[in-house]
Amino acid sequence: MYSAEEIIDILDIRLSKKRYQHSLNVAEEARKLAGHFDYPDPEKAYITGLLHDICKEIPKDEQLAMVKASDLDVTDVEIETPPLYHAIAGAWYSEQVLHIRDKDMLNAIRYHTVGRAGMSRLEEIIYLADLISADRDYKDVNKMRKISYQSIEKAMLEALRFSVTDVVGKGSMLPKHTIEAYNHYIAIKKKDKERTETK
Repeated sequence: MYSAEEIIDILDIRLSKKRYQHSLNVAEEARKLAGHFDYPDPEKAYITGLLHDICKEIPKDEQLAMVKASDLDVTDVEIETPPLYHAIAGAWYSEQVLHIRDKDMLNAIRYHTVGRAGMSRLEEIIYLADLISADRDYKDVNKMRKISYQSIEKAMLEALRFSVTDVVGKGSMLPKHTIEAYNHYIAIKKKDKERTETK
């Protein structure tokens, strides 16, 4: 597998200055979250963070070709939603061009935009690191950062609630993976509440 330094060199060539810095920030945030939640391989989290947007700025037709070439459970809604291409294309590129064989890393790249039910800890870390990286400045980012270091499950639910509201507000289609992810974390919240009430 390529080293972090080699991947950073590749990103420097492939990405704009802004997207390059974002990728470095996400990688650093992923390493911090990994350490905070005792994820056993913070360096893997860092490298995955570096890779998450590796195909973000290539032409959409090239992204779509990679999406169609992949075997990553791509839905019709994703095919019809160009802003979602880059995550799937990034996973394909990481596997086919960079020869990354770690399925957890590839899934974390693939699902960092839409989420899914049953995400691994690494997938959750990358999803949240992308949302709370140092360059993010949306309205409730500080609240999101605080929650992300308290409970990954609560942070994922809050992030998915924000995502669903945003997509619906724009009149866009919701990918099934996002709906299933939201329902998954709602179920976790419900179980936690029931557990607390029975104590």
